[in-house]
Order: sequence, then structure tokens, then C-alpha cells
Amino acid sequence: MNLEQIKTGEKCIVIKVHGHGGFRNRIIELGFVRGQEVEVIKNAPMKDPIEYQVMDSRISLRRSESRQVEVMTLEDYNKLEIGNDFNGTICIDCKKIKHNNPSKTINVALVGNPNCGKTTFYNKVTGGHEKVGNYAGVTVEQKIATVYRNGYKINIIDLPGTYSITEYTKDEVYVREYITNSHPDIILNVVDATNLERNLFLTTQLIDMNLKTVMSLNMYDELSKTGTTLDYKSLEEMLGFPIIPTVASKNEGIDQVLDAIILSFEERGAVVHRHIHVNYGTIIESSISKIKKELDLNKDIKVKYHTRYLSIKLLETDSKIDDIIQNLLSTEYRNEFNLEHLKSVVATEKKNLEREYKDDPRTIITSAKYGFIRGALAETMKRKRNYRLEASSEIDEILTNKLLGIPILLGFIWLMFQATFTLGAYPAGWIESGISLLSEFLSSTIPEGIFRDLIVDGIIAGVGSVIVFLPNIVILFLSMSFMEESGYMARAAFIMDKMMHNIGLHGKSFIPLLMGFGCNVPAIISTRTLASRKDRIMTMLLIPFMSCSARLPVFILLISIFFTANQGFVLLTLYAIGILVAIIVALILKHTLKVKEEAPFVMELPPYRLPTLRTIISLAWDKVSQYLRKMGTTILAFSVIIWALGYFPVQKNDVSRVQKLEQSYIGQIGHFIEPVISPLGFDWKMGISLISGIGAKEVVVSTLGVLYGGDENLSAEDLVESTHLKQNIQNEVYTKGERVGEKVFSPLVAYGLMIFILLYTPCIAVVAAISKEGGVKWAIISVFSSLFLAWFISYLIYQIGNLI
Repeated sequence: MNLEQIKTGEKCIVIKVHGHGGFRNRIIELGFVRGQEVEVIKNAPMKDPIEYQVMDSRISLRRSESRQVEVMTLEDYNKLEIGNDFNGTICIDCKKIKHNNPSKTINVALVGNPNCGKTTFYNKVTGGHEKVGNYAGVTVEQKIATVYRNGYKINIIDLPGTYSITEYTKDEVYVREYITNSHPDIILNVVDATNLERNLFLTTQLIDMNLKTVMSLNMYDELSKTGTTLDYKSLEEMLGFPIIPTVASKNEGIDQVLDAIILSFEERGAVVHRHIHVNYGTIIESSISKIKKELDLNKDIKVKYHTRYLSIKLLETDSKIDDIIQNLLSTEYRNEFNLEHLKSVVATEKKNLEREYKDDPRTIITSAKYGFIRGALAETMKRKRNYRLEASSEIDEILTNKLLGIPILLGFIWLMFQATFTLGAYPAGWIESGISLLSEFLSSTIPEGIFRDLIVDGIIAGVGSVIVFLPNIVILFLSMSFMEESGYMARAAFIMDKMMHNIGLHGKSFIPLLMGFGCNVPAIISTRTLASRKDRIMTMLLIPFMSCSARLPVFILLISIFFTANQGFVLLTLYAIGILVAIIVALILKHTLKVKEEAPFVMELPPYRLPTLRTIISLAWDKVSQYLRKMGTTILAFSVIIWALGYFPVQKNDVSRVQKLEQSYIGQIGHFIEPVISPLGFDWKMGISLISGIGAKEVVVSTLGVLYGGDENLSAEDLVESTHLKQNIQNEVYTKGERVGEKVFSPLVAYGLMIFILLYTPCIAVVAAISKEGGVKWAIISVFSSLFLAWFISYLIYQIGNLI
């Protein structure tokens, strides 16, 4: 709780003081130190400011200032144990504060560039399994975990990777807003030791914000391998905060970082924090000082932001800063602060800088920052040839070659699909046999009735028909994880940039699109890394056309039945058609969406890294676990629903299985929509499967498992022993209408069904993600446009195929 929440006449104990610079120093000097008792005396007539008694003094604070003082009630304080650690001073009533007490809680925000190992550090220190990839945009929103060390509770917040704290992308704005609004106690700045000059640019922005910082100098072993030496102790002295060499992937240096965080929080240790300024030169510093003087006139601004930082951002024409300043002003004092005068001063200083340097202020300040960085590294680093980068360049000569790049990329994708079938076939067969044995066992042990039918025909048949494809899913995820972690994913974006540009997209859009082959939901969320809203919207609308892993069980099932000779090739054509449709849609959107400005192709190509087996397995398991959770929730629920709709109303025993299905609720629904899908060659059972797939695409298989699960001429026990889903689908025939006796499925119908499943309405989770990231309007457009495209293309395939 904070000091403002304490009522008149009540007492409390100070825990810590938030805020920045002069405000924080001044209020601590007045006696608001940890463990000090404070009494609320009275409120001013207008309820602001508030008078407090601290020690033997009466202090008046505004409510905005009081909110920056974290406190605990006397009642809570009196419950604490009395300690004897006097540290050389006499203490009458010293309290030992346990790790679960607010004063022993440290909130740490992880801030760093993409590819610096920030999320790897987070995983190692917390035991988490967050997604790690060797390209920008993996962490797309904050993750929070807690560790305990030396009596402290340390909350670690993993923020999105960002190259700077500006308004360029949503992630950058998010990181800045989190830091300024949440007031983390410590910023843990994770930097790539092999790329210090670029990584330290973000560090200079943290210095501008006057934040208490600890630096993790990550991948220090790779720096050492190059022969380059860094006097990080001298650099530590220059920057004014602790720098700890780490190798997060090997768990080296992490304990030392946690210790440095605690010492920094306690404001003790070998390195005493001191705030430095990046000196931008006499002329720029003069402009900063003039703007800062105007900002310092209002305490509301000084309490929450470091005014020097705001001054720099105003000079850089940060589009969000005007709004930030306006929102910082309390209603009572807004009229006292002349915002228009501030804008006039800023405009004048910007013109002066432009006239003096013949360039815009943002470029001038950025150049000055890099000048500071180069100067610091010139004094502390002795460079050697970077063989790691040279090796990456040599590999790129082949993998990103003008002639070989695209064929190699397509070859990797084809190999991934082919391995999905060939290597996954064996464990898939074992799982299928195990499910059959389980079904047989349960059928023989559970008494006949509705409960046995639910377990065997509903849950086992539904979920089992999906889980059998788990090995194929694992292989796909392992392949994609290797591409991500090795650094090849970024090269794929580089290779495809020209095509992306031609269809109206940024080259970086290729990464979310490629991620869509794994799961559309995180792919849509990852579009936050795109600077242009137009790029984000277009990419979000195209991602559902990328065949996610949820569709893979349907494809594998039908391909293994009807296309046994060319399984890998047929699967590749499905993915290719999805990409082709996405390209056509992109070209349409290119001419219908208004474009304000085109974002340049700016993307880091990180050095190649050979992923460890542990890392690859960890990444794959993270994705597989999500798939398993979906089977235990969404797929299970839909399997039971589909079974219930097919079971009720209960029919007489002498009615055939097919008749029971047709007369059930699900049969009635299927027949209702059959006129719409019959021109595609689909029957009512396929229609029901497609409806169920809106919940999750894997449910299409489980629905097929329920609907095509048996032969009407056999008992339940004989069905489990002698039939399989594939055989039943292959042998299904029409029982009425013009096509009585004909097989329902053919290679043409199966292919058209797979195309429909590839293109039609995204699952509920994807629709929700589009709605959250782009707005409800675009989610609705995605649902109906994809449904139309799926019907139209499947119609063409079936009708033209019959003519041929």
C-alpha cells in the first residue's frame, strides 16, 4: 500500500520510496527512510496536500508524491520478529522482515535487445520454459516469475526484446510504459557481449531515464573465444552500475547477477550506483537544459519521470511524449502549467539544432549516443577479428545466395514435411495400437450402457484419433525450433523480403507467417514487432492461411488413406496452396488498405548458432505441451459434445448405426447444412466435422473418429477389435439419394476437404487473437472472407476434377 491510502490520525512504517532523481533524494533526506514511523496529521481544505509527522518534523506532501511512498501498517509491522543485527548502531526495536514481506520484495524488469539471451537468462534463473528463438520478436508480452534468494522475494519480469525505447513499434512503447508506470526496483539490462556497440544504445536510453540498473554481460564466453578482451570493471565505473559477465545458456554468472540485484536494492556493495549523464555536447545540452527547466516547474511531472529524459524525447519528436505530459498533470494543477509555452520552447530549440547541425535532432542525439558508446569501448575493449561473424558470413554465401537461397529454403521445408511422415509413422502406429488395446480393455470391463459408450465411443475415439498424430506434431515442432534457434529463420525472412515487398508486406512479416505453420495464435501476437499498422493488419489476415499444426492431423489422416504413394508431395501442395491464396489476398489488400508510409526493411541477421539438443527439446516440448493441454480441454470437450449430439435422442436397438446417426441431433444439423456443401462433394458428416473444427482444427479428426467409428454389422466389442477409423472412412457409402451405394470419399473429395479445412474460418483462439491485436472489425472480416474462399476454391476443385 502507499502513504496516500493511510487515513488521518493513523500511523504507518515506510518500506521504500519510489520515484526519480531529486524528488526521491529530497524525500529520503526529510526522513522517509525504510523502517521510519509516519503519522498522518491532516488533509488540506482541498484534500491536497497532506501533512505528515516524520521524526520531530511536520512534512507536507502532495497526493501524487505520497503515492510514491510504499508503507505498511503498524499492525503488520508489530507482527514481525525483533532482530539483533545492529550493524554497529544501537536499535531499540529492529524488525527482521521475512522474504514474503513487501519490503523484502524486489521487482526486476529484464530489458534487452532481441537475440541477447534475455529469455534464456529468464528461463535459467526461474526454471521456466519460455520460448527462445534466435530472431527478433519471440517474447511478445511480459512474463513474470519469482525466485527467492538471501531472504528476498525477487519478481522477474521478462519484457519484449527491443532495440530502443521509442514509439517505433508496439513492443518499444509497451516496454517504456511498463518501466514508467510500474516502477520496477531494478532494471536488469541483458546485453550481447559480442555486439556491445549496438546493444549499449538501449543502455544509454536507460541512463537517460535515470533507472537503477544492473547489467548482465551475456554470451561472455563467445566474446572470449574471439580473442577480444573487455575491461568490464572500467566500463562498470564509467556507466555507474554493476556489470556481471554471464553465460546464461550454461547457467554461469546468474547467481552473481542475483546477488548484485540484492546489493543494488540495498544500496550497498562494491559498486555504488551513481547517476551519469550521456554528454551530448554544449549546444544539445543547452537545449536539453532549457526544456528541462520548463518541465521542472511542475511537481507532478518530476515525481513520475526524469525530466532530462522527457526533454530529450521532446527534442527527438517522440509522438507519445506530448500525451504523456498532458496525462501526468493533475486536474488541479493542469491550468498552472503552460503546455503551449513548453511546446514553443521545444520548437525553438529544435530549429536551433537543425540550423546548427543541418540535420534533425533525433539523428543528432542518436549519433551522440553512439559517440559516447564508441568512446567508452575504445577505452575498455581491445578488439580481435570476429571469427564468429566471419563464419556466419561464409555460411550466408551459400544459404542466402541469389540463385541457391530460395531452392535451399524450399528444400528445408520439403525435408521437414517428409520427415513428419516417414519418421512419425512408427511411433504413430505404436500409439494407435495402444489406443486400440485401451478401447478393447474398457469395452470388456465397463458394463454396457451410456457410460461405456461415452468413454469408448466419445472420449477414446475422439481424443485418441488426435493423439495418434502427436509424433508427427513433435517432428514438425522440432524442425521449426531448429530453424528458429540456429538463426536460419531470420535468413528466411531476408530471402523472402523481395516477394513480401512485391505483395505489399514488410520482409519481417515472413517470420509471423512462418510461425503460423506451428500455431496461428502466437504468430498473430508476434505481429506486434512490425512497425506499420498496415503491415500488422495484413499479416494478421494472412496468417490463418498458413497451415498450422492443428490442421496436420486431418491432412495426415486423409493423405495416408488416399495418397499413399506421394504423401510428402501432396502435403507440400496443401501448404503451397495456402501460401498462394495468402499472396493473392495480400495483393488485393495492397490496393484496398490505405498506406500512410512504408516501413523500411530493417532486421538483424544474428550469427548462426548450433542449438543444443536440450534447447531444441525444450522449445519443442513447450509447443507440444500446449497441444496436449488443448487435447485435455478443447478437444475433449468437443469430442464429448459431438458424441452426445450423435447419441441423443436415443433410438431403438433394432435401428442401424447409420440410421441412429442420421436421426440424432448431429444428423439433423448435418442434413440442414448439406445443401450448402454438397456442391463440394461433402456429405452431412463432413459438414458436422467442419462445424466442430471452428472450436479447434484438431477436433475435425476427433469428430470423424466419432462419426465414422464403426461398422453397423458388428457388435461394439468386434468393432474395437477389427475396425479402424481409416478403413471406415475409406469404405463409407451413401445410403440414400442419387448416389446410393457410391463411396462418399474419393481422392478428389478428400483433397477438396483438406483445402476447405486449410482455408476456412480460423479457430476460436485465432479469431480472439486477431480481435485483440487488430480489432473486432478485422476478426469478422477474417472469419467471413476465409469461409467464402474455402467454399469457392473447394467448389472449383470438385467441379473441375469431375470434368477431367
